[in-house]
Amino acid sequence: VQLQEWGPGLLKPSQTLSLTCAVYGGSITTSYYYWSWIRQPPGKGLEWMGVIGYEGSTYYSPSLKSHTSISRDTSKNQFSLQLSSVTPEDTAVYYCARGGWGASGYEYDYWGQGTQVTVSS
Repeated sequence: VQLQEWGPGLLKPSQTLSLTCAVYGGSITTSYYYWSWIRQPPGKGLEWMGVIGYEGSTYYSPSLKSHTSISRDTSKNQFSLQLSSVTPEDTAVYYCARGGWGASGYEYDYWGQGTQVTVSS
């Protein structure tokens, strides 16, 4: 399985960030996998943003829920992230990842390479 994300590298404050993750070698509708967006601001740890499940359900980080949306296009085997009203604090490397329940608990087994997003006026 391979994941590849893309989107604009540079945005201005108040714009909407749109990222897409294409999945190769596996279907986003396969039970029981969950497809997440995770970001890492410079000098900080990973931050989970939200997830869309194999059945299409979505869950978001409470701190980002008000301006985050995750959707999918099953015909293209892709899922997307929209983050509205971005600020410089949204500058980060954004990753898409596949997660699921394994013997050791919930784990991420495949990640995209990450895409840098910078918010600056």
